[in-house]
Amino acid sequence: MTETPKPTAAQLDLLYSEAEEDLRAAVRSLLADRADPQALLARIEGEAPYLPGLWDALAGGIGAAGLLVPEKLGGQGASHREAAVVLEELGRAVTPAPYLTSAVVATETLLALGADEGGPVAELLGALAAGEKTAVLAVPLSTAPGADPVTDGPVPAVADAAAADVLLVPRADGLYAVPAAEARITPQVPLDLTRPLAVVDTTGVAGTRLAGPETGGAAVRRGLLAGAGLLASEQLGLAAWCLEETVRHTKERHQFNRPIGSFQALKHRMAQLWLELVGARAVARAAADALATGAPDTELTVAVAQAYCAKVAVHAAEECVQLHGGIGMTWEHPAHLALKRAKSAQTALGSAGRHQDVIAALVDLRAPR
Repeated sequence: MTETPKPTAAQLDLLYSEAEEDLRAAVRSLLADRADPQALLARIEGEAPYLPGLWDALAGGIGAAGLLVPEKLGGQGASHREAAVVLEELGRAVTPAPYLTSAVVATETLLALGADEGGPVAELLGALAAGEKTAVLAVPLSTAPGADPVTDGPVPAVADAAAADVLLVPRADGLYAVPAAEARITPQVPLDLTRPLAVVDTTGVAGTRLAGPETGGAAVRRGLLAGAGLLASEQLGLAAWCLEETVRHTKERHQFNRPIGSFQALKHRMAQLWLELVGARAVARAAADALATGAPDTELTVAVAQAYCAKVAVHAAEECVQLHGGIGMTWEHPAHLALKRAKSAQTALGSAGRHQDVIAALVDLRAPR
């Protein structure tokens, strides 16, 4: 896949390209075959919710893990727009896969270090792009862009740490790559069982120093910004599935000899969701495009996308559970997985309130007295 050209402001187009739609079709087909809701429900309460063979097929077979990595380093040379499409589909299926944490946050962090001259960064990027390894930034899932986290002792709530081969550890003297096998990783019980959390302790483990504190800190901030921007696409995909599934159910479910979807009150609720979804798609695509093109207002665009999409995903998931009635409350229906993912993602990589504060600061919007 050749590198996506960077459009100028006059050429900006947030519509999906033909290549992006082809990628979507490939990922959706793979998930339908290997990660259907029943297969997922059967595994989520186990110690390893990750579906066997799925990551190899997604990362290596389709090449999704290397979308952000240049071709000269073994990747696909694509952009954040394509990665956003993958996350939309993973969000639709609430798939337990370390894509956001490894193929986006960790990969973007490494790319920000510069790997043109080879060395351990280039070697690790090549392994991540090929799907041979996964890496996780060892910071709490709630860490927002702009933060300067420093690991000193056990770090709680590190997402996908149990599936990682390498941990990227920000320390006071720089950023380190630590083999996950040498760290102490203690699983935690998360709200969202499809995105496992763990306490990570790398105390006493030397690791490989990748960058000094200034360069490493900037790289971590870049990785978190990319993660927050593309998390909006995952939330968009989740919200889209919730609305589609709710519309389907209300067409098929009958009361008083008519589909419940024909009742005016339910029509209004689903129409409201559709309007919110349209807005979410616009801001999520804008965030992905801003990251892909290096737009000067990327930080603002990402903050807007997160502040909006997080709330839309939760609302859509809540309506999905409620409008399914009794079946929506059961463990056998996947609606609860969507709701838990939406609630968990609402505080991931910064809460909506934190992103609203960023927006206010960037546009000089003063709080009321």
